[in-house]
Amino acid sequence: LDVAGNVSAKLWRLIAPYDRRHQRALQNLAIAFPDKTPAEREAIALGMWENLGRVMVETMQLDRIIAEPDRIQLVDSTATVFERYRNKMGSAIGVTLHMGNWELAAWPLTVAGNKPAAVYRTVKNPYVDRYLRALRKDLYPGGLLGRGRMNGSVNEGQKTARLIMDFVRQGGRLGLVCDLHDRTGLPVPFFGRPARSAAIPAMIARRVGARIWMGRCLRVGRQSRFSIELKELKVPRTANAGDDVKWVTAAMQAQFEAWVREAPEQWMWSNR
Repeated sequence: LDVAGNVSAKLWRLIAPYDRRHQRALQNLAIAFPDKTPAEREAIALGMWENLGRVMVETMQLDRIIAEPDRIQLVDSTATVFERYRNKMGSAIGVTLHMGNWELAAWPLTVAGNKPAAVYRTVKNPYVDRYLRALRKDLYPGGLLGRGRMNGSVNEGQKTARLIMDFVRQGGRLGLVCDLHDRTGLPVPFFGRPARSAAIPAMIARRVGARIWMGRCLRVGRQSRFSIELKELKVPRTANAGDDVKWVTAAMQAQFEAWVREAPEQWMWSNR
């Protein structure tokens, strides 16, 4: 696993700068870090491609990673809080960002039980999609929900939003990655600019009374070893639901920004 990750990381670092997404990453880095030099931003972008090269290998071997629990550790402060809540967490939404290997950020919810599920981007090839879901069955024992499908079902009549609302309402724990541009989302500050951000975690949590746990998975060194940090995001429930949802969404992005500033080379700058 580590040998394959190292080879893939070197290849991505070598080839990716010739892709147009490299320029997009540099443009985003210039917005986020105007005080850094072009050389410093270039170094961050190359570090990002190395990380993504490792993630590509790990995506095909997630079952091997979680079969070796010593590869994933909770930071000390998170472990203390998590042990206190794990048996009385109730309905919960786990929110993370494309950092380190983001899929593994859900691992604490899996360890805590109650069969967490996750929302994922389906793959057009049904055989590849089935294979990738099979690799994740131990990470997401509650299943995977994607684009109106549940575990590969072709019943397009069921919308993902309704599925996940019902899942959480019934006491489920759900994992979401929420740092991508959402054209229907709420514009909230992110690195000094308004960014349309996913509001569905805040909407669901407020409506069904679920907790929101924010998680960050950081790569430790240059191997497939990770440190996971969790923070609870308190959900206000005032008389104005719209204001509550916007406040939570803004707080979520503020935490993402703080985490990205701490380890910018592990975040995916190549997205819009």
